[in-house]
Amino acid sequence: MTDTIDFDRYDRIRPIRWTGDALELLDQRKLPFEVDYVRCDTSEAVAEAINALTVRGAPAIGIAAAWGVVLAARDIEASDGAQAAIRLDPAIAHLNAARPTAVNLAWALARMRRALAAAGADWREVLAREAEAIATEDLAANRRMGALGAALIEPGSNVMTHCNTGSLATAGFGTALGVIRAGVAQGRIDQVFAGETRPWLQGARLTVWELQQDGIAPTLIADAAASHLMKSGKVQWVVVGADRICANGDVANKIGTYQLAIAARHHGVKFMVAAPSSTVDMDTASGDLIHIEERDPGELFGIGGTRTAAADIGAWNPVFDVTPHELIDAIVTERGVIENPDASAMHEAFGG
Repeated sequence: MTDTIDFDRYDRIRPIRWTGDALELLDQRKLPFEVDYVRCDTSEAVAEAINALTVRGAPAIGIAAAWGVVLAARDIEASDGAQAAIRLDPAIAHLNAARPTAVNLAWALARMRRALAAAGADWREVLAREAEAIATEDLAANRRMGALGAALIEPGSNVMTHCNTGSLATAGFGTALGVIRAGVAQGRIDQVFAGETRPWLQGARLTVWELQQDGIAPTLIADAAASHLMKSGKVQWVVVGADRICANGDVANKIGTYQLAIAARHHGVKFMVAAPSSTVDMDTASGDLIHIEERDPGELFGIGGTRTAAADIGAWNPVFDVTPHELIDAIVTERGVIENPDASAMHEAFGG
């Protein structure tokens, strides 16, 4: 399925680099004008980088947190993994609190805990191998997802995406952007429209930059232009990622996703969610139970450090919204495609 995709051409960016003694994170706040890696020598520095959006994207956050545990391990002494797990608990809790909505963060940290529980005197090496495995498996999953998702798209289609779901948000290749990369590589996608994604402008700053690196010419649109574009008939698919997928198929993703799904259904445009199985949370029955993170209202008052809003006003700044499963045509994970997702289909695919 993947033999027609030139991964080397469409997979050039790495936002997370482990040097052997430190974690280097591509500072996504400075893109696209400056490519700069932030060095993290402690788990506290990793947690701060996650909270400050130096690193972002659900899979990438989980990978960074896993390496954060490896860094925290340097500050403690323990005879085996079980003892180390107890002493690492404060650091793990601190990492887990850095971003509350993306389930991959808690998933990766739980996986690191499980690796510790079975480890002996070599528990530090076990932790490092587990963090590396989380990253390696994410990259493989993204390539698999890309091929599965692209196969749903008819040749000659145009697609729209939201926020950033590419290499910058993962170990590499991307989730929704991986589907788009695979679709372009296979000649299925002619044109890619990227929404700007206020207030952090991940689409304008990150997604179009990533596509440029791969030789794909994107078209940037204002978030407010999406419905008008769909009405024009120029888009056949909306392809987005996810920060959490519930047991009934509801999906939490970057704020603005829900309104795209509503507009897509109204205009007969297909709506696809691409995310690794680590994003699936079968313990959360529906999107109504998801805690929606809210960030500093001041993020809405300006762009790039320049204030654009009047002084002395209030603002509301939710970071995510929930798209009901009824508005989703397909959820794509590395395990397969779930069309018209609901509780029954999710249970069949993931149990729980």
